[in-house]
Amino acid sequence: MTSTAAHRAVEAVWRIEAARLIAGLARLVHDVGRAEDLAQDALVAALEQWPAAGIPDRPGAWLMTVAKRRAVDEIRRDVTLAAKVELLGRELPEADGLELPEPVEDDVLRLMFTTCHPVLTPEAQAALTLKMLAGLTTDEIARAFLVPTKTMAQRIVRAKRTLTEARVGFESPGADELGPRLATVLAVVYLVFNEGYSASAGADHVRPALCEEAMRLGRILAALVPGESEVHALLALMELQASRLRARTGPDGAIVTLLDQDRALWDRLLIHRGLAGLARAEQLGGGAEPYAVQAAIAAVHARARTATDTDWPRIAALYAVLARVAPSPVVDLNRAVAVSMADGPAAAIALLDGLETRLSGYYLLPSVRGDLLVKLGRSAEARTEFERAAGLTANERERDLLLARARDCVA
Repeated sequence: MTSTAAHRAVEAVWRIEAARLIAGLARLVHDVGRAEDLAQDALVAALEQWPAAGIPDRPGAWLMTVAKRRAVDEIRRDVTLAAKVELLGRELPEADGLELPEPVEDDVLRLMFTTCHPVLTPEAQAALTLKMLAGLTTDEIARAFLVPTKTMAQRIVRAKRTLTEARVGFESPGADELGPRLATVLAVVYLVFNEGYSASAGADHVRPALCEEAMRLGRILAALVPGESEVHALLALMELQASRLRARTGPDGAIVTLLDQDRALWDRLLIHRGLAGLARAEQLGGGAEPYAVQAAIAAVHARARTATDTDWPRIAALYAVLARVAPSPVVDLNRAVAVSMADGPAAAIALLDGLETRLSGYYLLPSVRGDLLVKLGRSAEARTEFERAAGLTANERERDLLLARARDCVA
């Protein structure tokens, strides 16, 4: 295996295994920052050894074994932690076997509640959780929050230091602690899902494994707090959106836009589950909450058998509600798209005024403006917007689509 191929394989494995690896290590060493350092050490070892030795049959187990051995070595250097040496040593695989520790299904959720501890600010909670659970780079997280990479790096470092100094244990919160952390946990679950649904960087437009992980966590939360309408609404939203995953890219990985998707590929089971979850959220009185409104928007799309059947006036109205209950420039941008479909591009383009400063560097703003300008017959201006949008995105598939749209603009 070539070095380049091995490095790509290591990156792919890291994307899949990072959350479970860090969560499992945090359970053992009771320190989130230290767990991440150990996981990174194992990643470096893989980059050094796999090009020559080949990818192991169970790469996740290999990484865990290396990380745990390094943890033991560190603890042995500290005589005061001798008891933990014995504990960790017992959990190491026999001889050279590469066995995983006990199932970590709930370790990931426990890690999420740890990184969403109230000693951290909501922004730090979300950033740290994305770093550890989604395996995102600091640059990717910075783009998700529309802040400079340096700012995000400092935020993550401070968050880990704060958890360590506050001696936050790696444990699930009690019933009285669950409520204050739940909103942030839900927000982070949705951020993880969104990174899977539309990758912020790289060669792939979608990362289905992240979507699956986010939905898995959502289902655990729904069972944990069955009376919380927001949990059911978020799970419904994710299921309704995930129902379109197979149709979002073509055989070559190229993006297929919503209006051009083959709706026969939409997952009807996920749609059924999503609609049922939305109904449950509404029964619990959460129909006007942000996740429920977004799920209602996704439900309109799910119920339309063809693109022309879409009830765009209903979607535009729902976005107006969302703009009131959860105001944000991204919601305003999405509302403009819905208005353009319901009432035409002239009515929508005025809604983009004032978003430039609030969405500086966000590629979808010039992308949407370019689409509206095409519909208004202003092709030269549209081409400039599509080219600007292509320069702002770090996702290769998005860039290809935007450049193709720019080339299609004929003055």
